[in-house]
Amino acid sequence: MELRFPAPLRPGDTVGVTSPSSGASGALQPRLDVAVRTVREHGYDVVVGECMDGSGHVSAPAVQRAHELQTMLLDPGIRAVVPPWGGETAIDLVPLLDWAAIADAEPTWVVGYSDISTLLTPLTLLSGVATIHGTNLMDTPYRIPAGLLGWLDIVRLEPGTTFTQRPPTHHRRTAVDYAQHPDDREYVLDTPTAWRRLDDLGGAVDVGGRLVGGCVETLVNLAGTRWADTSALASLGDGLIVYLEAAEDDAFAICRNLHGLRLAGFLEDAAAVLIGRTYAPDAPTLTQDDAVRDALGGLGVPIVAGVDCGHWAPHLPLVNGALAHVGHDGDGWSISQTLR
Repeated sequence: MELRFPAPLRPGDTVGVTSPSSGASGALQPRLDVAVRTVREHGYDVVVGECMDGSGHVSAPAVQRAHELQTMLLDPGIRAVVPPWGGETAIDLVPLLDWAAIADAEPTWVVGYSDISTLLTPLTLLSGVATIHGTNLMDTPYRIPAGLLGWLDIVRLEPGTTFTQRPPTHHRRTAVDYAQHPDDREYVLDTPTAWRRLDDLGGAVDVGGRLVGGCVETLVNLAGTRWADTSALASLGDGLIVYLEAAEDDAFAICRNLHGLRLAGFLEDAAAVLIGRTYAPDAPTLTQDDAVRDALGGLGVPIVAGVDCGHWAPHLPLVNGALAHVGHDGDGWSISQTLR
């Protein structure tokens, strides 16, 4: 595998906005306008595509969404593509994209999470292009808490750069109604948060590997296919740090999904597993933590939960393909990522 990191963005570069899954329009248009304006305030031009309709669960028919996304990825003038947010069925684009053409093109940063990880992960595993699992466009106006970076910070970094992030002490548990609060720029971090171990290995966590992962509920549908084959990334010889986060399914479903990902080989070369903070419901006889232990405890690797890579802000961006190091020292947890 030839792993490639897109060139850093410079003032005047163009960011493309399209919705491979759900769109944002109507009552959400004011928030979208604020988000686009925020990107422009950082010195970038912005091109907004036609696939933005938020009236249904997808922004346009699959062929149209695939064409618009691929056009942006193959356009050398567009240096990053940032959807407004996730959605439900980005998986219908997977067989429609020309993955060979994308692999041959100059690499473009793609940013997002939730259903967008249905595309981020194959982009890295199949085309060899690093992608950013992090804040989506609609959340971009928020001020980034101390210790974290935003996607607008990462896309400016030179290949070879190492950056370190430390988890915040608090997170936001409540959702935001963007239709009612389109101008929000400050997170209300009202709930204490902390990373914690779910494995019983004991000892310190001091582990490295290549990052790969995403939303459990969407990735499991690619398990066992070429679009979720981690073996090429693992062949680089660094091991893998796999991160997974549950959006909304109960613990029974998450347990089944994690077992499925493991059986399909997605975690075959994992040196550690990071589990995103979640408020997805427990089941009557199984908690979300126990679902993880049940499915992944037998891997014999560190499992760290409560990581800030899920659906509850703030978000700790993780670069698929980056060489990462996760550890715990006198200052607490940290994760460093090298764009190499």
